[in-house]
This record gives sequence, C-alpha cells and structure tokens, in this order.
Amino acid sequence: MVRRLVYDNNLHTICTSGNCPNIGECWNAGTATFMILGDICTRACKFCNTKTGRPFPPDPEEPLRLAESIGKLGLKHCVITSVDRDDLPDGGASVWAEVIKAIKLNNPGTTIETLIPDLDGNPDNIQKIIDAGPDVISHNVETVKRLTPLIRTKAKYARSISVIKYISQHGKTTKSGFMLGLGETEQEIFETMNDLLVAGCNILTMGQYLKPSPSHMEVVAYIVPERFEKYRQIALEKGFSVVESSPLVRSSFHAERHVMAG
Repeated sequence: MVRRLVYDNNLHTICTSGNCPNIGECWNAGTATFMILGDICTRACKFCNTKTGRPFPPDPEEPLRLAESIGKLGLKHCVITSVDRDDLPDGGASVWAEVIKAIKLNNPGTTIETLIPDLDGNPDNIQKIIDAGPDVISHNVETVKRLTPLIRTKAKYARSISVIKYISQHGKTTKSGFMLGLGETEQEIFETMNDLLVAGCNILTMGQYLKPSPSHMEVVAYIVPERFEKYRQIALEKGFSVVESSPLVRSSFHAERHVMAG
C-alpha cells in the first residue's frame, strides 16, 4: 500500500532514494520516511545515494498531497526529511513549515518527526520549522568531526552541532545520528556522543555505513553487533534518553518510539 501511494501521488521516500536496508520491514508495517522538496540534492556527500544536481522548483501542491496520503495510510506517526536545497533563499524552510502545518491540520492525531538539513545554520530558517510544531526534530552529524570534511559536501561538524543546540534550546525533543565503519576511532565516537549531549540531544542513532555504489566512500570496517551494543550501553550511561545502535539502524528506525523521549 505504501509503495502504491508513493507512486500514485508523486511522492518521494528516503527509503528508496537512500537504499535503506530496512525498507522491507518498515513498508510491510505500513510506515515510511517521506522526502519533500524533490529527490535531487544540491550537495554530493560521499556516503549518500540520493541524486545530485539542479533541483526543480518546489511543488506548491506537495504539502496537501503528502498530508492526504498520510491520512490514507492511517499513520499514527510519520517521519519527514528532505534533500538539501541550497538553491532556495531559505533552504526550503518555508516549504517545511507548510508541510508540517498541512499534516497537522489534516491528521490531528498523527505525531511528526522532521529530519532536517543544516539550513546553513541560519536561526531564522530553523525557527520556521520549530514554530510549525513537529514533535521531534532530528539533524544528523553523520560522522565524527575529523571525517566530516572527507564525506560531507559543504556541511560542517560544528554547524550541525549548533543546529542541534538551537533546536534543544527552544524546547524541542532533539535527535541525531552518525555512521560507524568510516575509519573513526573509539575515542572519536565517545567525543561525538559528548558533543551531542552538551548540545542537548535527547535521542541517538548509530548504524553501519554501507557503500551504496562503486563511486562512494569505501567501508573501512564492519562493526560487529556486540560492539554496537557496547556503544548503546555507553551512550545510555552518558545520558541519552533513547539509543538505537546496531548495524542496520538508520535515522528513522523505530522512530515512532521516540516521540515521548524528550
């Protein structure tokens, strides 16, 4: 049903664009992470399988179309993400706000998680999303500080931390995640956890990096499940409210459980 609605309503999901390994589990359960503002990103990060290029102008009918599709699916919780839209004056923040408001208006019983880009760290743009009232706002640091310039285009580690801090300071449940297996050290993993905690992050996700195509970054190491569990326990001891940590974990994994984690 999810696949048919996505196709019939010209919607995009990160499930397909990002080659998520959990697509079968989530779609069979009738859930999906919807991607707004098209499926062409203005950035070309070396870990991501989303298309890169010059995006089309925003579709003014997308907010209502998405809200109605969520209603047809009967979702109690939805996750919304987007490509980076550096071509737009506000990075797409106004469209984000319209989408959130449309979902809330048409589906008052549905909770919402937004997985947002960094929006160049602009407080005014971030505030537009906060004011629209999603239940959880997520922004991924993706990797440790040292590796950020190697795999992320334009994005900066400090900027991502500042985005999370701004969201937390304005009273929202905050969430972030990063990949393992890119060559990070254990000490760098712990430092990233600490940076996120200081910024006010409530929820943490950690998963194995999987190379989506021959042109993407190589996998440096495959982390065994036991080590992911070790990191989960350490993160909880450090103070995160919820931690999802295993090889196939991605940002929206078990997202419906995170709404009350603030």
